[in-house]
Amino acid sequence: MTAVLVLNADLGPLHRVTLRHAIRMLLREVAVVHEAEPDRLIGVYPLPRVVRLVSYVVTRWRFGAGPAWSRAGVHARDGRRCGYCGREATTIDHVLPRSRGGRNTWKNTVAACSACNQRKGDRTPAEAGMVLRVKPSVPTWAALAQR
Repeated sequence: MTAVLVLNADLGPLHRVTLRHAIRMLLREVAVVHEAEPDRLIGVYPLPRVVRLVSYVVTRWRFGAGPAWSRAGVHARDGRRCGYCGREATTIDHVLPRSRGGRNTWKNTVAACSACNQRKGDRTPAEAGMVLRVKPSVPTWAALAQR
């Protein structure tokens, strides 16, 4: 099946859906055909390449404070490399340990290999004599999408 581009009511691109999903959107009248394959029909509808939503959908979540924290997101942000030694990372390390009030946030977590995570243990990097090679930060949606 071919993918169909979905445009917001203001003609801004939103995402792609399957042809089947696009037809359901047309049947429910939440979208209209914006661009179609010439001389091809599915029932009474032209075969859509692009559909446009009838009502505007707010997408502010994409441009707000950034994506929500996740383990997979931390690995993607850090390129699956240990924040201490640069080897392949398999775990997540909390800069300020959870036992000391550290939370699961973008700025408090880095990807780490098992050896470095064990070595650091329940201490801060300074207490363990370890140097972070990367500064933890909140990634953008675009940065996570590229990984």
